[in-house]
Amino acid sequence: MSTGCHRSRPPRVLLVEDEILISMMIEDAMVEHGFEVYTATNAGDALQVLADGTPVDVLFTDINIEGEVDGNALAHRAREMRPELAVLYASGTLRGVPDPVPGSTFVPKPYAPRDVCAMVASLAPA
Repeated sequence: MSTGCHRSRPPRVLLVEDEILISMMIEDAMVEHGFEVYTATNAGDALQVLADGTPVDVLFTDINIEGEVDGNALAHRAREMRPELAVLYASGTLRGVPDPVPGSTFVPKPYAPRDVCAMVASLAPA
């Protein structure tokens, strides 16, 4: 049965989540669907992945991550570095994103991993 997550070139995702169990769950689901996944627990590590030139199609970030920079500020900085980067936000406390990056998408927690895979697949270039 197809989940809509399979593509000719797998999406490359930068997953930023500071809750380790959630991070592991969504990373496992993405890997099972053939995605290339890079993980970070904070904005600093995520920005370093981008600065290192790692190919990333989609930034999937929790809004409320630990550290001085939250997920929304991370998304804005990441988009400055990579204007073509697709952004998918998640939050268990907010129901939207104040001042989101243009063209971004939001998914509330809790979410089903298959739904996130489908969203990532729709955001990534073909």
